[in-house]
Amino acid sequence: MGRGPSIEGRKNAEDARKAKIFTKLIREIAIAARGGADPAINSRLRLGIDKALAANMTKDTIERAVKRGSGADGADNMEEIRYEGYGPGGVAIIIDTMTDNSVRTVADVRHALSKHGGNLGTTGSVAFQFQRRGELMFDTPDSAAEDRLMEVALDAGADDVQSADGQSTVICEPNSFESVKQALVAAGLKPVQADILLVPDNRIEVSGEALEDLQDMLDRLESLDDVQDVFHNAILPED
Repeated sequence: MGRGPSIEGRKNAEDARKAKIFTKLIREIAIAARGGADPAINSRLRLGIDKALAANMTKDTIERAVKRGSGADGADNMEEIRYEGYGPGGVAIIIDTMTDNSVRTVADVRHALSKHGGNLGTTGSVAFQFQRRGELMFDTPDSAAEDRLMEVALDAGADDVQSADGQSTVICEPNSFESVKQALVAAGLKPVQADILLVPDNRIEVSGEALEDLQDMLDRLESLDDVQDVFHNAILPED
């Protein structure tokens, strides 16, 4: 009988996964800090710091990332680049990157798409199919918790609350995200996840070989060091 991964092997894999998450969060904070080093007035920086704290990043690491981005701790030559394209089955894809070498990044992104039957498009070819919105997810084990969340969220200016299977998602406009979040936290409601996302207007179904190719392509894109986020309009089995 074959043996599963060793404890050391599992730990190394988890360490690698955590390091990759931290790298992305540090880049996000550094880029956001260019808009000002004070999270009280820089909502994007506040969001990045909150995500880093939720991932158990130390405050010292966060502070170094802020200094790096704000120019207080040396020059930061990172830039944000968004790529748009299509994947197998006509799936629309948006890839947000942060990079210090755009030539390398576009080559990696193009290869990941073309290898799995996709292609890189021009700016604006896909973005019109998506809308930016804030989403905050909460555990709501019963109807009383759902009702309480809905009451506070709507009073705070949220657009909607969607509940299913013991979880509820508060939806709001991006410019209302921080105020809605602060109102919910002040009411004792702590989100398990909170972010501003690109959400497709419509999702499409993909099946068979196209679905396998799409999932392989998404995995490949997510594994690239320069890729921060990948958004698409496919209905995946786990969705």
